[in-house]
Parts: sequence; structure tokens; C-alpha cells
Amino acid sequence: MKSSGLATVAQLSDYPEIIDVRTPAEFADDHIPGAINLPVLSDAERVRVGTLYKQVSPFAAKKVGAALIAINIARHLQETLADKPPHWRALIYCWRGGQRSGAMQIILRQIGWQADRLEGGYKAWRRQVLEQLDALPRALHFHVLCGATGSAKTRILQSIARLGGQVLDLEELAMHKGSVLGGLPDAPQPSPRSFESRLWQVLAALDPDRPVFVEAESRRIGRLHLPDALIQRMRQGRCVEIRASLPARIAFLRQDYDYFLQHPEWLQERLQGLQGHLGRELVQHWQALAQARNWEVLVAELLERHYDPLYRRSRQASFEYPPSLGNVDTDDLSPAALERLARQIMARRTAAA
Repeated sequence: MKSSGLATVAQLSDYPEIIDVRTPAEFADDHIPGAINLPVLSDAERVRVGTLYKQVSPFAAKKVGAALIAINIARHLQETLADKPPHWRALIYCWRGGQRSGAMQIILRQIGWQADRLEGGYKAWRRQVLEQLDALPRALHFHVLCGATGSAKTRILQSIARLGGQVLDLEELAMHKGSVLGGLPDAPQPSPRSFESRLWQVLAALDPDRPVFVEAESRRIGRLHLPDALIQRMRQGRCVEIRASLPARIAFLRQDYDYFLQHPEWLQERLQGLQGHLGRELVQHWQALAQARNWEVLVAELLERHYDPLYRRSRQASFEYPPSLGNVDTDDLSPAALERLARQIMARRTAAA
């Protein structure tokens, strides 16, 4: 630790507790993994102080801000921090590592706790995340699961993880299934910053001496973008092609997207996003099928007329072709079959290594 009470991003693991004193909205957008939020200003209070700073004077803003910060820190001392022992230590950060974290640090140190401040604040952490997202993928070797929509690639990936394989599940991190219909009900995607922090955590934990299984993805998952270095490295990876029959894919998708069956009006709204690509008449036809709950026909037409042509156009241009890990053919995507497929893929990787 530095005698000045400052610490660097490289020293984060030295602290048993990390305190983010930014507003709840800033914390929700992204934060250092494991940090707790003890805001010294609420969202509304920060707006109030900022308005005073611009419209009245810096002095007026600092006077009001100091009073609000004192009140909020007092509340944290009486509540969250009330039972902390004398030897407790913590690292505190705000946006730039300045006034907000400094105010909390002064008071905690006056009590007798070892409270240090993160030099550069959240912005220093953010710089490291971006640097690492550029560097970490370059050391990894990817084995990419390719296959048309409905081939259960994500489920196979999860089976590989259960069997001890090293996996990067990008759709789980992005909370999205990767297509115009891929949004999850009542589960919004994380913010871009939060997604990148989560991705950094996973990448940093991967062993570069072992292959990483990943699903073929485009540059964007929902509204989130994958780092260029990661996409580039994935597209240099070895591929296995999962070739599931159309009936198996339809049956799988009906189960995997069962929430659409419960809320056809939500599906109709999502289908509207295809109108610019496929025209009003076809989309309205599919919306009518959804309204009538004619799932078998709807899923088959979506695959044959939209997703499969899209996959064929992008497949050869984006990932290794022909796949050096070969093809896996199946007409069964039941849970038991997915585990068998996962074992086949892992064995094929071992034999090809």
C-alpha cells in the first residue's frame, strides 16, 4: 500500500472490501466486481449539486454538496458500517478518485480504519478493462460451435462446461440469445460497460493452455458489441459444425422459446423488427400465425425463410470452413442427446489435438 492512502488498480485484490461511493445509477451502469455501493450523494442530489455548480457558483455547490455528503456518510456509519471491527480495511473509489471518495476516506480514517482511495477512481478501472479486453483474447485458442439457428449450440456449450470443458458463454453474459427474437422477457441486457466488466472477469479466469469452447457469434449480441480482439481471435479458431435436422430444431426451439407461447403478443411485437428486411406482407403473415398460436408452421417458416439463409450467407465468410473439427449430425436435441453431443465434440477435440 502507498503511505499516502492511495492504491492502484493492480492492488484491488489486497482489499477485503471495496466501496463504490458513486450514485446508485452510476453503480448500476457498471462497477468493480465485488464492490458494494455506499453512495455519498443520491442520483437526485448529484443533479442538484451539479446544477448549482453551473447556474450559481462552485462555492454554493460545494457547500450544499458537503452537507449532503456528511449526512449520507453518517447514515452509512450508523447502518452498513456500524458493526465493522477496529482492524477493518477498505478501498474506496468514486468516478475519478477525487472529492467523493476523498470525503469518505477522511472520515473513515479519523475513526481509525485503514481506508485507502483508488487512484484514478472508476476511470482507472475502466481503462484497465479495455486494455485487458484487447490483450486477453490474443492468448486464447477457441474451438467454435457452428450451426444453424435452433441447433442447440448454447445448450451443448453448457453441457461441455458441466463435463469439465472450458467455456465462454457470451449469450449468458449478454443476457440475449443473439437474434432479433433473442431478447429475454423481464431480463434486460446489462449496460455496455457492465457487459465488458463481466466479460473481462471470465476471460481473465480462462487457462490459455486449454482450448476454450465458444458459440459462433456475430459482432453484436442484441445491443451489445463484442471487442474486436475477441471476434478476431474467435474467427481464427477451429470449428465444429452441428447439423441438426429441421424437425429436431423446430422441436428444440418450441421448448427453448416457450415464453413466446405464453405471450404471443410479445412475439408479434418482436417480429415487427424483421419488417425492414423481409417486408410487411411476410411479417404480418407471421404475426397472424403467432396470434393463432400456429407454432409449428411459424417456427419452420422463420427458419427456412429468414434464419437459414442468413446463416448460409454469414457462415463461410466469418468462421473456418470447412470445419477442421468436422460435422456432428443429429436428429435428436433432447437433454440426454445434447450431453452425448457434448461428449462427442470434446472427444473429437482430444483426438485432433
